[in-house]
Amino acid sequence: MISITDKTLKDLEFGTVLEAVAGSCTTEPGMEKALLITPLKDKETLMEALKQTSEFVSSFDNNNALPNHGFEPITKEVKFLAIEDSYLDAPAFRKIAVVSETVNTLVKFLDKFNDYYPTLNNRALQVEYTKDILKYIDKIVDKYGEVKDDASPQLQEIRREMNLVKIKINQSFTAALSQYNGLGYLDDIKESVVENRRVLAVSAMYRRKVKGSILGSSKTGSIAYIEPEATLRFSRELNNFEYEEKEEVKRILLQLSNLVRPYVPLLYDYQEFLTDIDVISGKAKYAKRINGILPGINEERRLYFREAYHPILYSSNRQKNKPTFPQTIELTPENRIIVISGPNAGGKSITLKTIGLLQLMLQCGLLIPVHERSETFLFDRIMTDIGDNQSIENHLSTYSYRLKNMNYFLKKCNDKTLFLIDEFGTGSDPELGGALAEIFLEEFYHREAFGIITTHYTNLKILANELPYATNANMLFDEKSLEPMYKLILGQAGSSFTFEVAQKNGIPYGLINRAKKKIEGSKVRFDKTIATLQKERSKLEKTSQNLKEEEVRAREEGKKMENINTRIQQKLESYQELYDANQRLIYMGQKLDDISEKYFNSKNKKDLIGEFLKMVEIENSKRKKVTPKEKKVIEVKQKEVIAEVQVIVEEIRQEKKEKKIKEKSVEKPKAILKIGDRVRMIDGKAVGTLDAIERKKATVNYGTFTSKVDLESLELVEAMKK
Repeated sequence: MISITDKTLKDLEFGTVLEAVAGSCTTEPGMEKALLITPLKDKETLMEALKQTSEFVSSFDNNNALPNHGFEPITKEVKFLAIEDSYLDAPAFRKIAVVSETVNTLVKFLDKFNDYYPTLNNRALQVEYTKDILKYIDKIVDKYGEVKDDASPQLQEIRREMNLVKIKINQSFTAALSQYNGLGYLDDIKESVVENRRVLAVSAMYRRKVKGSILGSSKTGSIAYIEPEATLRFSRELNNFEYEEKEEVKRILLQLSNLVRPYVPLLYDYQEFLTDIDVISGKAKYAKRINGILPGINEERRLYFREAYHPILYSSNRQKNKPTFPQTIELTPENRIIVISGPNAGGKSITLKTIGLLQLMLQCGLLIPVHERSETFLFDRIMTDIGDNQSIENHLSTYSYRLKNMNYFLKKCNDKTLFLIDEFGTGSDPELGGALAEIFLEEFYHREAFGIITTHYTNLKILANELPYATNANMLFDEKSLEPMYKLILGQAGSSFTFEVAQKNGIPYGLINRAKKKIEGSKVRFDKTIATLQKERSKLEKTSQNLKEEEVRAREEGKKMENINTRIQQKLESYQELYDANQRLIYMGQKLDDISEKYFNSKNKKDLIGEFLKMVEIENSKRKKVTPKEKKVIEVKQKEVIAEVQVIVEEIRQEKKEKKIKEKSVEKPKAILKIGDRVRMIDGKAVGTLDAIERKKATVNYGTFTSKVDLESLELVEAMKK
């Protein structure tokens, strides 16, 4: 069971990562759930979450993109529906229908493409697939969230009557408008709307001459708004129908609510499933932005992050078009503690945070920006002490707070712990604080914990050098400019370059010498030795890099030369063959010329034929001869192959023949045709409606024409809907 404190989450800025993931979600429940992501407690659940995210990332680059998973939350609607005898309005049912349809589409898709998305499909299998909810709702509510006219025969009749009354209202109002306008009783605007009812705009002086109900007047009182008497009668009739409609709709929605109520637990599952898919989508989109992948997870307690990027820094630098420097680090049981030293602003703290944040992200089911050959294992605890730890609330100094934190580390630290401490030992007297820090480090070491610390303390550098399973490391600096190179080098402590940096920043050389005299000479010599070694290491690093580049270039040149040599060799062989062929033709031409000349002089045909035959025989002797026996063997083999091919062809023909006979023998029972069925001629394509059946003759309506055919020659396409 993994334990991560709020302080660790804050130190590693995990909240910033979660905000980025939540920002990539499309629904409100998804965003809320993404912000609550915590480390997963067991490996099986974690691996499933990581694979789900990895599969979703792969969907961005293949042709089988996942369907839309967006939805409007239905929590309030489902809670209300769960109350006995309650009923939802039509728009609420429309929301439920959309959620149900979205889930069904996703479940069917993931089942179809299980080979691409096996772990996502495992999640989908936890949700029951049903079309009943959609069937019930679609029968009653249309896509606009309104109750359909044909939701019940009573509602259909009420609405038909309402439409007729509305027509009568319009007709009667138009007649009254025409009548009173002709008499000059109306104001210039002629008509208006009051309480959603059409009224005549009657001049105040004529209001007693217009029969109807006064519904209001203008602000000045010059106009009276009157609903004509005939219209008023129909309006009252419409009011009655509207009440009946409201009651019928209420009855229908209550009935629908009773049908859907048993599915309340399933609807909660649907929303939870879509929320999970949205969170996975958010993780995948974030992984795509930071080039996150799933590294190997091992049981050998080896953490190897190759070319690891700090995701927050990487995103920030990319927006500013600035480079981000990756780090490579390895922790194993034989090298479980790394002590990073060197001057400030070299990248020590970022390296520390990178490892901690990536491990934390991974154990929360998020993909991380590392090289594909990276791997790690799972920790039970990740503990950090990074940044300014002064506690204002408890009136504790930085050092007191750090001691309190170290006490917590000592209580919880074991062989499944990763601890990360920045500026270890600072905040107190260098010698006394350094001695205490040394004891803490020894204790962490003996408990076989894994950890990375940054420090300027010499005694901690020496301790790391003495402990067999700990190592020093430093951030590489340019030996001339003293500018950071942001590259971690394992195996050697780093100098703080205190005096060198001071000199570079213009501090007088005399003051620097006086400072050197104030401290122990051994310490200066030790720091100077480290600085010298670090400069040498920097030079060796550059030389090694140059040699590698030269080696790569030499290898590429070698390959080019090898390709050129191969092509030249091929050309030489071709030219040699051509030369040999030409030499042979020249020789034969010369021989033929000699024979011609002899015949020209002697006119002896016998000698001419003899010489020519001799030349032909010599040339034929160079060709490979095939004996009659060999020729016979070749012919026999050819005949055998032909015979085998013929047998295979005959078998295929026989198989096809048997299949056709079998298909003919197994005939489907013919459907009984009824008037109104959709039919077509056997082996035909045109589909029509069966209008009439007389004895064994049928009349088929194809829309533009009708046709009489034998009933036996027709087959059923679609039965008439009842």
